[in-house]
Amino acid sequence: MSTPTITTETRPDSSASGNALTQRRSRPGEVAFRLAMQACLLIAFGVLAALLTWVLVKGWNRLDSRLWTEMPTGLVSRLDSAGVQSALVGTLWIISLVAVICLPIGILSAIYLEEYADNTRWYNRLLELNIQNLAGVPSIIFGILGLGIIARALGLGFTVITAAIVLSLLVLPVVIIATREAIRAVPQSIRHASYALGATKWQTVSRQVLPSAVPGIATGSILALSRAIGEAAPLIVLGAVTFITFNPDGLDSGYTALPIQIYTFITRSQSEYTELAAGAIVLLLAIVLAMNSIAIFVRNRFEKRW
Repeated sequence: MSTPTITTETRPDSSASGNALTQRRSRPGEVAFRLAMQACLLIAFGVLAALLTWVLVKGWNRLDSRLWTEMPTGLVSRLDSAGVQSALVGTLWIISLVAVICLPIGILSAIYLEEYADNTRWYNRLLELNIQNLAGVPSIIFGILGLGIIARALGLGFTVITAAIVLSLLVLPVVIIATREAIRAVPQSIRHASYALGATKWQTVSRQVLPSAVPGIATGSILALSRAIGEAAPLIVLGAVTFITFNPDGLDSGYTALPIQIYTFITRSQSEYTELAAGAIVLLLAIVLAMNSIAIFVRNRFEKRW
């Protein structure tokens, strides 16, 4: 007795053919989208390259030691030997104080909100909402706030410490948000392993979580300081002097900053002021690039270690 053979017919997978058809149909759209993104990227880099080229060409004759060793002058006949030393020193004073004030407060606040705060409490949710909203407030609003409260109500006046406090408030939400994101990116398995070995909450945070989050914290902090170093609107409201021939020598000194000095130079009609402003722009860009290089170095070093 012969056993009947059963033949099975294999039908093509309709879902696979449908996916392939969808991919074929969407390919022109993907190509167009990719080309649009590349065009946007090229336009952005083209504008940036054009601006940098213009600044370098205009300020090439002023890119020497006189730029940071000489004081500004109001005499057109002496512009060839003028510099921006007072603005450079004032900028370094302000950004150093901003780092001292802003970074510890911002990092510690982020640690509290991410590791210790109870999100079920209404005041913690209100605090997080206010931090997110403050990150989008225009910088001129912080300048008006500093003028009314810090400069006048507290009596600090138009000084270096007033500018540093206002700029610290300006970039504080950026530091908090960046630090929280860096801490949140640390895998939970690291925390669980630390707790399993008997470590306390603070030991886990200080010895395991924070070292792993240092690359993100450093990047966010340097980006916040880079924003602070280029702000001009709050400093105009806070009485930054547009022309001084002395360096700040304390927290209660008068000051100016590179963005203010650049704005003052660029509004003058003489071509010598335009060249000096272009040289000051290159100097400010060099400071920002140096800060970003430090952030990249710190990030790479800790990524290799951890």
